[in-house]
Amino acid sequence: MNVLSCLPYGVGHADEGICLQLQIGPYRILLDCGLTTLEFMDGDESMPVDYVFCTHADPDHGRSLLELHQRWPHLPIYCSAATADLLPLNWPEVSLPNGADFCQRLPWRQTVELAPGLTAQLWPAGHLPGAACVLITYAADDQTYRVFYTGDFFLSNSRLADGLPLDELRGLKPDALIVEGTQGTARYPHRRQQENRLADQLNQVLAAGHNILLPVPLIGLGQELLMLLRSHHHFTGKDVTIWVDGWVAEACDIYLELLPHLPSNVQNFARHQPLFWDDRILPRIQRLPQPLPQDPGHPTIVIGYQNADLSELAQWGDRPWRIFLPDDLANSVVNAGLDHDDHYQATLAWLEHLSDEFEQGQAYLETYLLSAHSDGAGTTQLIHNLRPHHVLFVHGSPSFLADLASLEDLQSRYKLHLPSAHQTVELPTSDTFLQPAAPDTVFEGEVADTSADGIILTLPPEIRDDPRWSRLADTGVVQIRWQGNDLIVRGVSQQSLMRQANIPATLNASVQCCFNCSYWQQPRCGNPASPMHNFPVAAEGYCPEFSFKSGSQADVG
Repeated sequence: MNVLSCLPYGVGHADEGICLQLQIGPYRILLDCGLTTLEFMDGDESMPVDYVFCTHADPDHGRSLLELHQRWPHLPIYCSAATADLLPLNWPEVSLPNGADFCQRLPWRQTVELAPGLTAQLWPAGHLPGAACVLITYAADDQTYRVFYTGDFFLSNSRLADGLPLDELRGLKPDALIVEGTQGTARYPHRRQQENRLADQLNQVLAAGHNILLPVPLIGLGQELLMLLRSHHHFTGKDVTIWVDGWVAEACDIYLELLPHLPSNVQNFARHQPLFWDDRILPRIQRLPQPLPQDPGHPTIVIGYQNADLSELAQWGDRPWRIFLPDDLANSVVNAGLDHDDHYQATLAWLEHLSDEFEQGQAYLETYLLSAHSDGAGTTQLIHNLRPHHVLFVHGSPSFLADLASLEDLQSRYKLHLPSAHQTVELPTSDTFLQPAAPDTVFEGEVADTSADGIILTLPPEIRDDPRWSRLADTGVVQIRWQGNDLIVRGVSQQSLMRQANIPATLNASVQCCFNCSYWQQPRCGNPASPMHNFPVAAEGYCPEFSFKSGSQADVG
């Protein structure tokens, strides 16, 4: 048997969760346990592995740990201290005194010996408080084997978690790097630019007289949004009430106990005012009362658990509501409808209860970008700095992971793998290795210029085999633009069409906003000088690079 191999039970496609069995020397180590069921372990009386590591508390990484512990109480499970405190949110019906007490808490950056020749070391991974990368090392017979697993990672600092410390890991040269590829090869603006853009969106909506509903998961995004609203100049001192529902509020309470594990600037902030619950300093943050008062007042922002039925909140009071969905959630729900995925369709099923409100203009859908995963540039930067022998891409749509594995810059330097569930990946450490062929993602077509009908683009039929085709062709509408000498074709989704249909009637030709900007290529910004270049922007948005459309009233005046 090879000294190094990886047997995935779940690689993070759709909602299957992450669960990877690493074989390193004589030891079997489970990296995360985010499966919805452990049926594959039925019938095993002996412990299925020797050790378990949980990188962070998101459900798709840790929701099966309790079941695993109940089956094999003596199986060692390791994680960071903050992750141990957050994990119980995955099992709200179970009472776990002192947090997830079946987990052993490991310190940051310290080498811990697990067994003869086997050690582990944790580094912060960004993404979420307590999120960890883990280095597993096995030394025997004058040979050392090392595997680095990122979990979910983020190189940039967010409001409540410092980014992965890349400088400390440069030149690590592990035999294998198991890395998440959630964002594929996509590139996004810097995190601070994303935050400023979102703050602008929210501020404009409140100024237009609408209230805001923000559906979020239990941990991570909701708390980040609260800190953003507490500290951004658009909202500091502003008479705004922010309501938080009971699900998200419970997670906020745990965050308050994690203060020593949060960034130093957050700890300093907490010395002067509460992180969350505060009705003295504006904007005020309060728990959502039950039953609801007759009217929420205005301006009001409500943050609620996305899997709960939030339709009642979007019907609260007489003012219209803007429902802001993060891009990844909105895309997952739209794609689930195209792919008939029951899980994601059920995630926001409560939106169907608001059909009347949407038709009457009392509710609108908006999307925004606030990433907590490194984009394609960050992923390749991490790989080039660590300089591994093997790279295994997990956690993301198969198409996105294939895009990463197709990058020539990676193909020429590393041995790349796209693991599938229940298929063992051997990781030989010798110099002899046949690089798997890169996934074929290039298609050839024909262009015909007809004077009567314009230009016709003909594509080969096999392009329909890629699941992304149904999403690009969902509406039958595309946008085409030049990028240097290349022509880029982009599908226009139902969300984008809905955004275009929901352009505020209050905008007129004299308002400095994206709708009246000469660079707005609905719904994207076409100005290379703008920080939002090539990104979807709201009609009522604004940036310093604004320029009135030629011939408009304001331009003439």
